[in-house]
Amino acid sequence: MVAQIPVGWAVEDNLRRITEVLSRTRPGDLVVLPEGALSGYGDDLSPLGEPSRAQAVDRAAGQVAELARRHRVHVFCGSLVRDGDAWWNVALYFGPEGGRWDYRKVNLAMHERGRLRAGNRLAPLRLSTPAGDVTVGVQLCREIRFPEQWRHLVDAGADVLVYLTYAANPSEPAGVWRSHLISRAAENQRFVLACNVADPLRHCPSMVVSPRGEVLAEAASAAPELLRTTVDVNLTSDWYSGQRRDLSRL
Repeated sequence: MVAQIPVGWAVEDNLRRITEVLSRTRPGDLVVLPEGALSGYGDDLSPLGEPSRAQAVDRAAGQVAELARRHRVHVFCGSLVRDGDAWWNVALYFGPEGGRWDYRKVNLAMHERGRLRAGNRLAPLRLSTPAGDVTVGVQLCREIRFPEQWRHLVDAGADVLVYLTYAANPSEPAGVWRSHLISRAAENQRFVLACNVADPLRHCPSMVVSPRGEVLAEAASAAPELLRTTVDVNLTSDWYSGQRRDLSRL
């Protein structure tokens, strides 16, 4: 399930929206929420300076973890998280058995640099689902521009690529990021589950794309919307990747 929802700086409002989404899930679902869905996000990161924000985000994360256990679902939820002396842009994972994991954005946006710390780990996560094990790779927002990172995750075993974004920039040309998502799916022959924020200025759709580059589901507008579809990881392939040339010999 891809959940396109509004995101603001009020953590309690974000948590309320996430709680509503998870109330509509079924056991075994994989739920994808936008970048910053828990903490809030935007071009202006000054709210991170509020003294109680880190604790509020931590408490809310604990509640989402409990909801994932209660509903027996897998949740990928974006958040800005304080760890040690730094803030990070993170995709949090909460599992039905209480498992937790995170991916910390490797390639920070320009306005994040100097305010957030970049991650240094690019590895997928293996999940156990009712249909069998599946390995998930995660990317955040502007990382759509760096196909080598997606290829790295596939080479590391990812069956499905999950993409969390807060893409609401009126200066971006229409349709470019949508095309990127289709390319990331088709060139890697992997499913892409992409979730953007519900915002009138969004320039990247929330969508599910097949390993052939077919759009299986897409949010019809910038309004809140849930996309539910079933993916069969047996449809993934390494046919194209097996034909890559050794460029060092050219």
